[in-house]
Amino acid sequence: MSALRMPHPLARHPQVARTVRDGFWVIALGFIACYAFFVALGAFDPGEILGVTIAVAILLALWLARAWSLAHLARAERDPRLAHARERRGF
Repeated sequence: MSALRMPHPLARHPQVARTVRDGFWVIALGFIACYAFFVALGAFDPGEILGVTIAVAILLALWLARAWSLAHLARAERDPRLAHARERRGF
């Protein structure tokens, strides 16, 4: 009798982790946008809800650091031959 082979439950772990991480950043950006919208609308004063203001400032700093990091990673992965060819064509 042979053993039943089942797929590992975490076989898709990198894709699930990426999806959860991207979902977190989308929700964080939505929270930052809602906060900015309601502050601009005058619905509340940022000084009155200091805890939320600090949380949004931390989220904003983390999101900006992530965006900066992704931009530098994308720049490092570019092929310099493509940039040279584009400049040669005049684009």
